[in-house]
Amino acid sequence: MSLTDKAIEQIRELIRTGALPPGSKLPPEPDLAAQLGLSRNLAREAVKALAVARVLEVRRGDGTYVTSLQPSLLLEGLGGAVELLQGDSAALQDLMEVRRLLEPVATALAATRISDDQLAEVKQHLDAMREARDDVEQLNVHDAAFHRAVVSATGNESLLTLLEGISGRTLRARIWRGLVDDRAAGRTLAEHEAIFNALSTRDATLSQAAALMHVSNTEQWLRVHLSSGQPAVTGVAAPGA
Repeated sequence: MSLTDKAIEQIRELIRTGALPPGSKLPPEPDLAAQLGLSRNLAREAVKALAVARVLEVRRGDGTYVTSLQPSLLLEGLGGAVELLQGDSAALQDLMEVRRLLEPVATALAATRISDDQLAEVKQHLDAMREARDDVEQLNVHDAAFHRAVVSATGNESLLTLLEGISGRTLRARIWRGLVDDRAAGRTLAEHEAIFNALSTRDATLSQAAALMHVSNTEQWLRVHLSSGQPAVTGVAAPGA
């Protein structure tokens, strides 16, 4: 472990133990360095690294603060990383596998917790997807919103942020483009409808099965498509995002 890594770990420990709770202001750089037994340069580098990770926020002319430490903030960089990984076939398949492991279980959990208002929001996005059958951009927007509304119903912000990051908006758009051009959008809309119907019954097992079918079909299409060695182009039937 480098000296900078050790300095980062020392500041993280202060945060973990509550010595620096969310929203608190760090001591001035000389005081922080002295407190941790570091050089000012190491303290500065550690603060910069934690600011990039959204653990700390540097406010010009005011000081450095611990952020809210909410999962949506700390994990928001995952989506950008996923977008970069989409050129790597093996990494992309790994991500889809992770989604298959998480999303069906999240949907089952949502079935046990979803409120009438949340269910109405899911239906709103399902209806919007039906209306936008030939509009890739709108399909992509409401598809993402549909799944977000489902996972939001779990009340688990970490799970929501992870799944949103893994799904990747660019990948969704590519799949939907293939669907629309091949006139196969109806199949994936039916899968979304099956998820909604299962949630409506508050049946966790049925909801998990519907989500698993949907994600597995998407993963199967992706594997076949990637194994062909062809770029993601239109005219390829896909099961949806």
